[in-house]
Amino acid sequence: MAKKITGYLKLQVAAGSATPSPPIGPALGQRGLNIMEFCKAFNAQTQGMEKGMPIPVLFTIYADRSFTFKLRTPPISYFLKKAAGLTKGATTPGKGGAAGSVTKDQVREIAEKKLVDMNAGDINAAMLMVEGSARSMGLKIAE
Repeated sequence: MAKKITGYLKLQVAAGSATPSPPIGPALGQRGLNIMEFCKAFNAQTQGMEKGMPIPVLFTIYADRSFTFKLRTPPISYFLKKAAGLTKGATTPGKGGAAGSVTKDQVREIAEKKLVDMNAGDINAAMLMVEGSARSMGLKIAE
């Protein structure tokens, strides 16, 4: 018989640096979950990744206060900022100059990385989604 699922939780945690401090500790603690168990397992799974990379984590919480978690790929905005060499996007996208630019090749590369977590049917649809995110951040798409 399968365990009874009581809920789901989404968090975004920096790779290799999960600690019991906020926001992880309170989010897991109020649901009665073992915080240190998660921190050790998460840090072990992300030790090969770039330190500080934001990793979305999807928890499945069971009635016996156990849990499983699944790691997702970093957000599109993280990849776009990295490709454009920026620390943040434009403060007022669509008005004034562009904050930076990315090439079509960079957009395709990002779309290929994110395709597993997107609801796009093919790589071209995923590229359109990435281009939309780039425009909303104030980035210019160069040929």
